[in-house]
Amino acid sequence: TGDPDILSLCKQYLTDKANGGGGYLGLVHRLDRPVGGLMLLAKTRKAADQLGEQLRNRTIQKTYHAIVQGSPPSNGMLTHHLFKNRDKNIVTVTSSKNTQGQEAILSFQKIDQHNDLGLLAIHLQTGRPHQIRVQLAEEGYPVWGDYKYGRQQPDGRTMTLRATELTFKHPEHEEEIHFALPFPGYEPWNYFDL
Repeated sequence: TGDPDILSLCKQYLTDKANGGGGYLGLVHRLDRPVGGLMLLAKTRKAADQLGEQLRNRTIQKTYHAIVQGSPPSNGMLTHHLFKNRDKNIVTVTSSKNTQGQEAILSFQKIDQHNDLGLLAIHLQTGRPHQIRVQLAEEGYPVWGDYKYGRQQPDGRTMTLRATELTFKHPEHEEEIHFALPFPGYEPWNYFDL
């Protein structure tokens, strides 16, 4: 799109803060462009390697919250096989027999329901591109404001999928670090008693 990415923005911030003496900065994990929330970056290669190992071993715990259209069940575990068309940057559900597809697993818990919108807490067991968005849409509960996989036409809405909690071990001290992001106060997040 030509917009600056989060890694470039953070590198510039650190360079400005250090009066031109910026150093290494590594992206530990990514978020889809329209998804908001917490991201983990490393300021040294050693920290990036150690945090990357935690990510591969699934010891970094990430929680996402989403407002979805429809009335999903109180909880669930979803398993699909996903195929990413890199040329079109779109992911589709495919047969488990498709060797180009990758297994995608997530679990969710419904926190609240407001009319035809449900608030979900989501945990990924796998990390596939667009995974949450595609799997929930496939089940009939698309993320509100998701124009790529949702039901609505673009109208300026902000997608209601956010990375809200992140827990990991500090790469040097090994103490557990936990970050939590409050929900936004704007519509439709403010429909729920949070």
